[in-house]
Amino acid sequence: MRRSVIVVEVLLLLFISIIEAPWTVGGSSHCKQISPLEVRPHSVTITEFGAVGDGVTLNTKAFQNAIFYLQSFADKGGAQLFVPAGRWLTGSFELISHLTLLLDKKAVILGSQDSSDWPVDDPLPSYGRGRELPGMRHRSLIHGNNLTDVLITGDNGTIDGQGSVWWNWFRNETLNFTRPHLVELRDSTGVVISNLTFLNSPFWAIHPVYCSQVLVQNVTILAPLDSPNTDGIDPDSCDNVCIEDCYISTGDDLIAIKSGWDEYGISYARPSSRIAIFRVAGETGSGAGLAIGSEMSGGVSNVHAEDLQFFNSKNGIRIKTAPGRGGYIKDIYISNVTMTNVNIAIRISGQYGEHPDEDYDHNALPFVDKITIKDVVGDNISRAGMLEGIEGDTFLNICLSNITLRVNKRRPWNCSYIEGYSSLVSPNTCELLSDSIYPQHTSDCYLLSNHLQSPFVQNRPDYRPG
Repeated sequence: MRRSVIVVEVLLLLFISIIEAPWTVGGSSHCKQISPLEVRPHSVTITEFGAVGDGVTLNTKAFQNAIFYLQSFADKGGAQLFVPAGRWLTGSFELISHLTLLLDKKAVILGSQDSSDWPVDDPLPSYGRGRELPGMRHRSLIHGNNLTDVLITGDNGTIDGQGSVWWNWFRNETLNFTRPHLVELRDSTGVVISNLTFLNSPFWAIHPVYCSQVLVQNVTILAPLDSPNTDGIDPDSCDNVCIEDCYISTGDDLIAIKSGWDEYGISYARPSSRIAIFRVAGETGSGAGLAIGSEMSGGVSNVHAEDLQFFNSKNGIRIKTAPGRGGYIKDIYISNVTMTNVNIAIRISGQYGEHPDEDYDHNALPFVDKITIKDVVGDNISRAGMLEGIEGDTFLNICLSNITLRVNKRRPWNCSYIEGYSSLVSPNTCELLSDSIYPQHTSDCYLLSNHLQSPFVQNRPDYRPG
């Protein structure tokens, strides 16, 4: 096998070893850099299959034929499909294993604005129906199932979904099926998406679902701030995911970690776990900078996010769930966050969202435990936090540490049906979190117990040796 494939496999193994090791607060665990310009042993250019980059000619067949041809190299070190400078209009096309889709810096893949160029698929089993409408859903522009070793990369080339027609159909309630994503890879392992710009997704931009070993690195995702449901990156029932060095400005959540919807997610029972997020910045019109849920019925755990910057946004950090979701959200660690001009800095919502149908279990309550948020600063914040659990289902061990927010409302915190602790939080937290973390409750807070003996903690004014 040629050096390029070996490099990818070795670096993916290094990445797995990092996120499978216990995370340490303040450590240097980051996604390993993978060069997006490593060349596969075999390479073709899309023009060899009749593609025309004039922004008008439909090139779906050219993409399909090129990828079909490259299948013969899957067991020979893999292959690369190069997209040169130009505007390449296409409908949905499917990737294969051991493939690099490489875009020139002046290449733009354009999604067709004819819905017939986006075929429909069955709903995901963990959702039971389309996310917006009962029944089928449109296939993503770039998609693949049961793949191994796939790179979608470039020299900052562009993938533009031209989503405005889809947003209008959604607003006018003329859709027949749920809108498509820009990229959806399903049941796949060893996925790298890097060094690209994604524009105007009809729905969520990047949606890995039922995947392992996923790296999203150095991407820019843009959509108008009023575009509906244009999430940036949504890992869904995935494990061993790393997202880093991304800028996202969209109409909804910049990153949303999901794991299925109500009874369908409970039955499918595939959680999202070991999600690492580093150095993500951006703004959102109606969503959150970092969200978990609301579709979390398969469970979400072991999330580690650091070095985040959110501005001009409705919410900074948000956890979303509801009765009927079941599942769990636990072992979440978020630190080093800067917010500017954010309406609600920290939000936990126990009564969020609709249900897929009337068959959901009203008694399926989510379990929320060990949520640590620390080292947060915010300027021009309307409200510090709205932390709302569920009556009869208290959310446990919510831990806030070293948080300073300049808030312009008289009641900065609103809390109900939660339990937890706080230290060095300004403005002062609500009564339900008034007990100090240090030193008695560090073991109750995810990833804070190893701070107890550090000089930084011992110098805190609220530290009292046991």
